[in-house]
Amino acid sequence: MSSASPRTGPPSGGLTPGAFLLCRAEPDSVAPAAHLLRRPMLLTPAGEGWSLLVPEGCPEGGPEGGPEGEPWTDDGEPVDRVLTGWAGALAVGAPWPVLALWWDEDRAGYTLASGFRRPVGYIWLANGTPVGEDEAMSAFAGRLGLDPVLDMESLERLTEPEPGTDARARLGGLLAVLTRAGVSLPAGLVPGDPAARLREAARAEPGVRAVEWPGGWRETVRAELEAVDVSRLGPWLPWAGTPRARALALAQVAAGLPAALWGLRHRSGGWLTAGALLLAHGALGLAYDVTRPRD
Repeated sequence: MSSASPRTGPPSGGLTPGAFLLCRAEPDSVAPAAHLLRRPMLLTPAGEGWSLLVPEGCPEGGPEGGPEGEPWTDDGEPVDRVLTGWAGALAVGAPWPVLALWWDEDRAGYTLASGFRRPVGYIWLANGTPVGEDEAMSAFAGRLGLDPVLDMESLERLTEPEPGTDARARLGGLLAVLTRAGVSLPAGLVPGDPAARLREAARAEPGVRAVEWPGGWRETVRAELEAVDVSRLGPWLPWAGTPRARALALAQVAAGLPAALWGLRHRSGGWLTAGALLLAHGALGLAYDVTRPRD
């Protein structure tokens, strides 16, 4: 279980906190959704059908100074909680899954979010000791459509104790499996590296772009709609006027309100963003259903 106590610095042998997000979609599809996180991000291709999001700034601020020294965690909020909220917020409004890889001084792990399903994840201690649930790996493989034999065998090895294999190596093993699914990280971008090094590697990519929050709710809703794959989700969209669209809008409001309240109560920016996005989705759908002309 995550601890919300502030971190004072990495102990000897620990990792410097950092993270990035992998989206199973092209950058043009990811960019509108990434605006909704309200955090500056670097977006770049990460292989065939994959995109990479690297947060600007440092997890807890830092000595770099300027905008890049600004924190993207609040009051010592654990990196894993922030990334879980971000992944969930991105995946809720998009038809593609989002994988967050994160690490701090004590642990490392991943969170996979896909639509409205419960996120799955796994954690290793800094020395590589597995502390996650084995079922998470099978759910991970199933949701990404990985090979149930070859890839699952490699994933299961990551859940077994192995002296000399630390958390950084475990994340590397996870990415090695994902290369068979098309993931290809930018040269020099290595899980476990400090946030500044991740940004440096992302910026060196030819197709990198910066994404930021549009600023207002009108622009936010527009960005949200641009992020939707209309051909697949048409019957569920707010303007469809179908029973499914109304049911989805009600479900989003019902799920978004407690998520937003939980984020406020625990000062979790990630969950607050996810809750606000759900409420925006639901309110938009209900408002359209009430005001649209009837036959």
